Amino acid sequence: MARTIDPIVDPRIEVRVLSDDEVQRIHAATLEVIESVGVRFPSPRALEIWQAHGATVDRETLVVRAPGALVEEALARAPHEYALAARDPSQDLPLDGRHVYAATDGCGVEVLDLVTGERRRSRLQDVAEIARVGDYLDEIAFHWVAVSAQDTPAESRGLHELAAIWANSTKHAQTESIVTEREARAAVEMAAAIAGGREALRRRPVLSLMECTISPLAQEGGALDAALVAAEAGVPVGFMTMASAAFTGPATPAGTLVVGNAEVISALALVELAQPGAPVYYAAAQTAIDLRSGAYTGGGPEDFLFGAATNALADFYGVPLSMGSFATGAKEPDWQAGIENGLSTFMAAAVRSDMLLGVGLLHGSRIWSYEQMLLDCEIYGIVRAMLRGIAVDDEALALEAIRRVGPGGEYLTDPHTVRHMRELWQSRFFDRRPYGAWEEKRDRARDWARARAREILATHEPDPLDPVVAAELAAIIAAVEREAGVAGAAAPT
Repeated sequence: MARTIDPIVDPRIEVRVLSDDEVQRIHAATLEVIESVGVRFPSPRALEIWQAHGATVDRETLVVRAPGALVEEALARAPHEYALAARDPSQDLPLDGRHVYAATDGCGVEVLDLVTGERRRSRLQDVAEIARVGDYLDEIAFHWVAVSAQDTPAESRGLHELAAIWANSTKHAQTESIVTEREARAAVEMAAAIAGGREALRRRPVLSLMECTISPLAQEGGALDAALVAAEAGVPVGFMTMASAAFTGPATPAGTLVVGNAEVISALALVELAQPGAPVYYAAAQTAIDLRSGAYTGGGPEDFLFGAATNALADFYGVPLSMGSFATGAKEPDWQAGIENGLSTFMAAAVRSDMLLGVGLLHGSRIWSYEQMLLDCEIYGIVRAMLRGIAVDDEALALEAIRRVGPGGEYLTDPHTVRHMRELWQSRFFDRRPYGAWEEKRDRARDWARARAREILATHEPDPLDPVVAAELAAIIAAVEREAGVAGAAAPT
């Protein structure tokens, strides 16, 4: 049976880290960079589109320098609102600036095994099982491909991952694994089979694509070609910058914002030049390099500020934002994971980022943990409850109840309490037992989360995919594998 989705709606607590003037200055600096420094576009089709619209194209370096006015004109064509559709229409997600949704993240390469607890390479079965747990959890609104199906051919891996998600969940699928034109065409064909045809897919896109830029100031050729295929079919597409301050971006956060912004809006402008009105979104997961190790941190004050600032930029351009949240740099579900994911999620949600990514991943999006998935959902629930604020109306002020109880009474059995007690947030994994009860068992939240994940996997049965559609997806993947000359992969159980 399909589950409900419980997003954050109209947060009453808001955070602002950039003034209107500061957003304008970042935008102006970004246009100057695109026009004078340029962005690398290693795709013949992309270069042709830019050249046809008056940009300066260097065919040797593959660098495009586009006038600011051209970029602004292209971005103005992007729709401000649209919906991410789901296999179950009741789970469609309006991207309208009022809703904040949480999702898994990807594409991890290792899994903390739910049975043994050991770290191992990820496989297709993991993609299916993660999707099944995500299908059950109300906090998970849509799926990213959380881990790489490394037991499938590289040429068709992204397609196997999508098929596994659609077979195990009725929620929207967003993938960062489709990075070639060949796979994109097949993915669109698969999505059309799910939606009921090409025109139905255009009306209700059950698939969206995420492509990554290459910081600093470069795109990836296959990703560009895949994005253009998606846009042509009406499938939403976004570009994510992961610029790292002091490494692939300047040491100053504002400078890193300019570099990342140039990457993202130049790619979105390309899509709009090719397909005016195509649904696009801004995506970002900037960080600051760990100066001691050179590692991607996956958590820290700069990350949290980047999240809030990027939303201001996405709002300025009038497009939805997919924001790297959660995805802690911690190696296991611990205090570091709680702090990083709590603060990053609060900041991103308080500025109304449309899509929050990262649930369930550790070590900077490298390692999947079911325990972390459940604990991240707890964090999201806390943030959701905080951002609802405090209602102040006649019923909430409770004057009648206060009169009934009077001095020295109790509210537990009052009718007003009965009406509203379930509105109070209830923990699933916080340890609020008496000290003696804890001392006797010495178990912890991670143990409870692991047990809950096992229970969901053992009992939850997602609404099945139509066998005819499932066979069609398999045939599309098989055709891609024949064309690529690779052996197929066994479907997950």
